[in-house]
Amino acid sequence: MKHQSVGWRLGLIGFVLVLGVIWTVPNFIDTEKTWWFTKDKMVMGLDIQGGLHLVMRVDVAGALKQESTRIATTLREDFTRDKVPFQEITMGENTDRGEILIKASDSDATAIEQKINQLYGNQFSVTKAPGGFIAEFTELHIREFKKGTLDRAIETIRNRIDEFGVAEPSIAAQGDDRILVQLPGIQDAVNAKELINKTARLDFMIVDDKYSQELLQKQISDAEKAGGFALGGELKYTPYVEKLNAALKGQIPADRIVRFEKQENAETMEAGRTPYLLMTTETVPGDLLTDAYVAPGDGGRPVVSFRLDAAGGNRFGEMSSKHINQRMAIVLDGIVKSAPVLQSKITTQGQITLGSRSYEETLSEAKNLSITLKSGALPAALEQLEERTVGPTVGADAIRKGTFGALVAAGLVFTFLLLYYRTAGFIAATSLAFNVMLTIAVLSALGASLTLPGIAGLALGLGIAVDASVLIYERIKEELRNGISMSSAIGLGYDKAFSSIFDSNVTSIMVCVVLMYFGTGSIRGFAITLLTGLVITLFTSVFCTRAVYDLLVLRLKFTPSIKW
Repeated sequence: MKHQSVGWRLGLIGFVLVLGVIWTVPNFIDTEKTWWFTKDKMVMGLDIQGGLHLVMRVDVAGALKQESTRIATTLREDFTRDKVPFQEITMGENTDRGEILIKASDSDATAIEQKINQLYGNQFSVTKAPGGFIAEFTELHIREFKKGTLDRAIETIRNRIDEFGVAEPSIAAQGDDRILVQLPGIQDAVNAKELINKTARLDFMIVDDKYSQELLQKQISDAEKAGGFALGGELKYTPYVEKLNAALKGQIPADRIVRFEKQENAETMEAGRTPYLLMTTETVPGDLLTDAYVAPGDGGRPVVSFRLDAAGGNRFGEMSSKHINQRMAIVLDGIVKSAPVLQSKITTQGQITLGSRSYEETLSEAKNLSITLKSGALPAALEQLEERTVGPTVGADAIRKGTFGALVAAGLVFTFLLLYYRTAGFIAATSLAFNVMLTIAVLSALGASLTLPGIAGLALGLGIAVDASVLIYERIKEELRNGISMSSAIGLGYDKAFSSIFDSNVTSIMVCVVLMYFGTGSIRGFAITLLTGLVITLFTSVFCTRAVYDLLVLRLKFTPSIKW
């Protein structure tokens, strides 16, 4: 029975070893030029390969004030159109709550409240005031607006950074009004900052569905081959699209252009994209859009509701009435974000339904699309609080010193294990090497960024793995001093040491989870690396070495030395 147990354990270890090698190798050879099972590898962080580090503050308060001013203007138009009695609508002094003053008689209270609720639901609370009413944002809406403003700013910046072609950018919220932007490998900081602050372009365009998709795909492929160009490398999306449309001139109708949508499961536009042939004569600019938000539709399923100003309503009504049951592409910075079907004429208010997937998936898609619709321009002003440019020489020096330090530390640890524990030390040292390889493999499979704090996490995980081996060996030596056999001592040593190893690793894992949840940037990188090492330690230092000892002692009848 024990022999069978050893067999399946060794088989599992061998299987994990093969997977580890598959995901570790791309970090040491160029898999772009040589075939390998996967191209996934760790990405060097900003502090290693150099790049740009920015911390920016989003003027959320200014955006809230701008939102309430826009709504006050819209209310005047809506009240006038729907004949809701009022005398005057002005902005209040409490801009932090988006206060709007509505001058009207008391007898009109019901009509005013009903109209505001119809237009904005639970976004506003209406109270009586001298000479009229006060409408102000609810606390829930203020919280959602602030979060939405930050999300929209992040989405807009991400779209622009993707256009710049930066590999693995890190763009994340810090607190309630700050955004951390890290662009590894970028050296043109001036152009990067200009790109972040530029005004984006949002358009609604009609898709020419009568044109054969197969023919369009073939024309694109032929144009790329004839012109000797392809998306990727030095040729970024915008110049690629311009070059492609120039090459297709005369092959597609004169009033058509080609734009692409990134496929759902593709990580980049190069990996998978869907072409659309769009009508340039049928377009409505996104700057006529005044609002977009997630709302409950038929049956309570999430839909995206949007509003346009008067000019936008006229243009949208004219375009949509001519193309009912055709697709309309939502194009942000030249990239198709969605292409819903026009089901009816749309003027100043419209609704986008989103297929028949699960409620959670539909809600997530609705939120992303509403953010896209509002991301034509940055939702609030950005103030640069911090800027650091890390040169590649600094990163190279960090790699050199970090690698040297890690090798020296590993060498000292391995030497100690071999000298102090003899054969057992060799087994422990092998398990440590296995631990490091699996950690690199897991981080590669996840596409994680390796930073200097991440290297520190890797070293700390290695130390904890050594500690686990020391605990086990000292327990075994203690049992051997009691005069029992080697096989019994190994079993008791592992059993008695396991609770201490498990407790210490689990508590450390809990700390890593907290750091991952609340930390950002390098702190999160440290936590991810250490967490990966801790989980793997339970496998290599306990499961793997126990299987090796059972093989040596139970099957091969070999007695390993474990003493000085």
